[in-house]
Amino acid sequence: MEPTSLVLSIVSIANMGILGILVCIFANMFRKTKAQLPLGMIVVAGMLFLHNVIGAIGYFSHDMIFSHSIFPYMLGVGIAELAGLIIFLKITLD
Repeated sequence: MEPTSLVLSIVSIANMGILGILVCIFANMFRKTKAQLPLGMIVVAGMLFLHNVIGAIGYFSHDMIFSHSIFPYMLGVGIAELAGLIIFLKITLD
């Protein structure tokens, strides 16, 4: 495996971990309140989780077709998503 694909996969896996925590938190909120907002947040977090699963699998299985010139952009997007999810988790926990 290329080191660039490994880095991208690690970022995607970190995103999946945070999204999994968010889904659990929102599911608990929905169970307690039956409000529609946590249900919508579960759907959004679930779709982002699916996006990261597909991305991580793609990085693992198709590492030979990724261009090294696009790596910084893909890494930037993954890190921006990770930063946003960390902030979202912090706000959710407060």
